[in-house]
Amino acid sequence: MTDFLYTHGVGGFETFGILIAVIVIGVFIAVIAKNVSQWKQNNNSPDVTVNATVVAKRTEVWGHEHAHTNYYVTFQLENGERLELPVKGTEYGMLSESDHGKLSHQGTRYHGFERD
Repeated sequence: MTDFLYTHGVGGFETFGILIAVIVIGVFIAVIAKNVSQWKQNNNSPDVTVNATVVAKRTEVWGHEHAHTNYYVTFQLENGERLELPVKGTEYGMLSESDHGKLSHQGTRYHGFERD
């Protein structure tokens, strides 16, 4: 196989470059497929409102020249199950750990939290 590549003008560096491009494209396609799958799963999930308690909050900061922040809140449901959901920064700021109330969500989509 190596002889074929060299005789047809594809050397070691070109082969390596092609391999890297295939890997990058493969990862890109996998990420898109995962996001589309999650989107479909959320669309097929029912809108539910359950009693819950805020048990944790966290942020994820990413970016180099321009920082971006993702906000997450973990809720504990009445049955003991924990559910971490991404929320907007304004919602994140309004929630405190140990808040009790009604959580509305659809799969992994946060719709709101109303305190008791």
